[in-house]
Amino acid sequence: MGYCVINVIYERDENKDMSRRTTFAAIATAAALLAVPAAASAADGPCYSPPTKPKVISHVKYGGMQSILYCMGPITIRPGQNTNDYTFNQHPGSHNLLPNTPGWITRFDPDLIYADKTKGNHGVPSVDVLHLHHAVWLGMGENDPRWAAGEEKTVVQLPQGYGYRNDPTRSLTVNYMIHNLFPTTEKVYLTWRVDFIPDTSPAAATIKRAQTLWLDVAGIKQYPVFDALRGMGSGGKYTFPNQTTGSETAKIGSRHQYTAPANMTLLETAGHLHPGGLSTTLKATRGSLTKTLFTSKAHYYEPAGAVSWDVAMGGTSLGWKVKLKAGDKLNVSTTYDVSKASWYESMGIMPVAVYFGDSAGGTDWTKKSLSQTQLLTHSHLAENNGHGGKSVPGAVNPALLPNGIASDGTIIPISDFIYSLGDFSNSGNALNPPTVKQGGNLTFRSDDVTGNPYTDYALHTITSCKNPCNKSTGIAYPRADADPSVLFDSGELGSGPEGTAASGRRTWEVPNTLPPATYSYFCRVHPYMRGSFRVLPN
Repeated sequence: MGYCVINVIYERDENKDMSRRTTFAAIATAAALLAVPAAASAADGPCYSPPTKPKVISHVKYGGMQSILYCMGPITIRPGQNTNDYTFNQHPGSHNLLPNTPGWITRFDPDLIYADKTKGNHGVPSVDVLHLHHAVWLGMGENDPRWAAGEEKTVVQLPQGYGYRNDPTRSLTVNYMIHNLFPTTEKVYLTWRVDFIPDTSPAAATIKRAQTLWLDVAGIKQYPVFDALRGMGSGGKYTFPNQTTGSETAKIGSRHQYTAPANMTLLETAGHLHPGGLSTTLKATRGSLTKTLFTSKAHYYEPAGAVSWDVAMGGTSLGWKVKLKAGDKLNVSTTYDVSKASWYESMGIMPVAVYFGDSAGGTDWTKKSLSQTQLLTHSHLAENNGHGGKSVPGAVNPALLPNGIASDGTIIPISDFIYSLGDFSNSGNALNPPTVKQGGNLTFRSDDVTGNPYTDYALHTITSCKNPCNKSTGIAYPRADADPSVLFDSGELGSGPEGTAASGRRTWEVPNTLPPATYSYFCRVHPYMRGSFRVLPN
């Protein structure tokens, strides 16, 4: 596992408020990953700076502040990979993924790039090909994870006078889920740029310590997800956990609520959602009084609305600051738009930067209204341009195909990223939909798994979509937009370590309650995979 460090030092002229930047050469070496060191080969290419995000939030500058880019990789992404991976515990001296001197980190800007800079958008993968499902940085001496990123790639910028303490004697663990939508092998770097004030800078003496309070509707766990399905909630919207019923209540995490152990000040926050998500909301309660502190709204650039990763999350303004007293309770919830589609394996996370103490100032939330101004840390990202959903000449409408093989009691295998019966992902070689009598058995089996939980990388789903489900693939299409009365989803067929997306099984039976009709389906992990089957009257 290699790394790259690019260091920029800001020297401030306090009279003119001007900055000069000195760029040092990039260096690369090897660092430990898992238990086995692996060196980057020359063919992988050195790490490099990803393109600057458009309309990125301004830096809060300090004299002597350094802007440092860190790269973890190259990481080999296997065909169709969707695993939840860890670097495990990288001890001091075994990595160079954070500054190696004491000081303060005031900004965190994440990204994902190819090892080959000629790929993608100046090295950044298109989200409909390869994307960052999530990454979490933890294990740096605090109880909660410190930073996190999803495909929205929100930049964390602490307000003036606050920083995360960097202790080079602490270990680092990075949890990441990089999703490969195609059956190809790729190599990528996970990158993050930080603004760093070393203790040797006079500005360091002015910094107060910020920490991260991790609030998650599904709790602090390896894979905290829930489902937001069409028909849930009311008015086409579903709020978790407030409107949760039935088996979904088991997915409510204890960390959607938090009681302040001491007087503290909230400094900034922004939410993390999946496609379909509209907002995360942070509320406070003292006695009988409950008020909304901030709602982080999803700003979709996606033309079809709240149905893709083409989104930026609204964060708090740099002047937002909230005083809490010991015993005040915080609560976080998340709302999804379920009017257009169902959303499986969704998230609702709201990390909050906090200062423990009384000297930070801030607004007394019980007496004064709080600013709800939404601050976007960047605008539309070019890697989200592959929306999909366009008409394809010659595309097959499975409802018009003749009956295929009678499959009652037989198995439909999935092999080499193809539904072996009923596949219509290739319009020139569409397979007629297999048939089953109403109430009969229709079983799918994934043959793209080996049974080894550490090598099963091709996880597939059978997820209902609205007929004919035959438009172009992208980050907004296909989606699970079947009528609520005929929803079905297999979960991700395959096995994996505890806390992964895998369901732990390789077979799945279609509900035998489906009425006679032709049904289209797709794989949520590899959405170019499409298929159909037909239920006949009994």
